[in-house]
Formats: sequence, structure tokens, C-alpha cells
Amino acid sequence: MDSVLFDLGFIQIRWYSFLILIALILGYALVLKEAKKKNMTNEELTDLAFYLIIFSILGARLYYVLFNLDYYLANPIEIIMMWHGGLAIHGGIIAGLIFLIVYCKKKNINLFLMTDMIVVSLILAQAIGRWGNFFNGEAFGRIVSLDFLKGLHLPQFIIDGMYINGAYREPTFLYESIICFIGFIILITVRKKVKIKSGDLTGIYLIWYSIGRIIIESFRSDSLMLGPVKIAQIISILGIIIGIYLIIKARKNKLYIKDKLIK
Repeated sequence: MDSVLFDLGFIQIRWYSFLILIALILGYALVLKEAKKKNMTNEELTDLAFYLIIFSILGARLYYVLFNLDYYLANPIEIIMMWHGGLAIHGGIIAGLIFLIVYCKKKNINLFLMTDMIVVSLILAQAIGRWGNFFNGEAFGRIVSLDFLKGLHLPQFIIDGMYINGAYREPTFLYESIICFIGFIILITVRKKVKIKSGDLTGIYLIWYSIGRIIIESFRSDSLMLGPVKIAQIISILGIIIGIYLIIKARKNKLYIKDKLIK
């Protein structure tokens, strides 16, 4: 699979970068629509989004580099070449959350009203971003037969793209993309309910995505590792625990997701 979308001679536009850009644009548009209902101005949201995106991307890259440290110490110039791939969503979530905690405290905004607004866009962006992994030949699974892939009734271009390192691979990128898109539909549907408390959507996101990620990681063969353990599964278990805690805690919360961020 060709990872280059356009080759203009003096610069190459890669599918990975293009799809991440599309994911960011759609995510921003969704947040913008919701933020207007919560009394945030375009200027306030633009300021928030600018720094949140930067911190999240840097966090996603740093996380990936740290768990591939031997390679990047031997090839330090590759650290800045994010267009080659290598962004870990868990690193982005952690860095983005740290930024949001500081931002919300400074602006006197309820943190979970903010995260409830953002996770809907985040999971849609994840669904789109996984296709960038496909074009880069990343996030693939175990070795499978051609008949296995045909049995999934996949388009031919996906089957062709899953021929990686001399063998056909299970399309775990696609599994995660589908799970994230279903999660997006769930969150959008739940958000329409007036009685949903602040923190509920964040909790549902963490539980849904984390369960899906644990399952998918069991099939992946290019996971980030911590010794013999897949680090994504550890983080996902923590995500499920935190998600359950947030939903239980939300029952005592006086704020609803439709409440204003800025009074």
C-alpha cells in the first residue's frame, strides 16, 4: 500500500498526515457546535483547541518514542518524522487530560463538562485516524491466510494493503476503526438524553474504548510492549476502572451534560 497521497516533487503529502488533519477538522467542527450551546465563544474554543491539539500530538509521539526507545536512540532524526507514523492514542489522551486539568482549573470550568464535550469528537477522530495506520502498514494483527481475509468480505484494496512483511495480516486497524465509529454513535445518542450527568459520557467512552482495545490488542502483533506485557492492555484496564468510577460518581453530581461551561 502506497503511503503517499500526493507527490509534488518538493514535498510529499502522506495519507497518514492527511487523515489526521481530516480527523482534527471534523472533531473541531463537532466540538464547536456543542461549545456554542455551552456559552463558549469561537475565540475561546480556538485557543483551547490550539493548545490541546499540540499537547496531545506531542504526548502521543513521546509515548510512542519512549516505548521504542532503542530504535529512536539509534535513529534520533526519526523522532521528529511523525508523518512516518508512530502516534500512540493513550499518550495523546494522557497529555491532553493533563492540559485540560490545568486549563479548567485556571478558567474555573468543570473538568468533566469539558471532557464530556470532547470525547465525542475524540472517538470519531480515532475511527478516522486508524485508516492512517492502514496506509502506513501499522496497527496490524497476526498472520492469516488470504482465504481468511476474503472470508471477512473486505474490499480488495484492504486485502492488498494487509500484505505486510511477506504475509497477510489480520486487519486490526479496521476492527478498532469500526469499534470507535460505533462508540461515536453511542455517545451521540446518549448525549441527547437530558438526564445524563456530567462525567457520564467520559465514563462511557473510557469503558467502551478500553474494552474494545483490550480485545483488539490480543490479535495485534505490533503492539507497544512493557517487557512481556502489552502496555495498551494495562492502560485499558485502568481506563475501565476509571470509567466505572466516573459513572458511579456522576450519580451524586448536580451538573448535567447540557449545563453551561461558562456562566
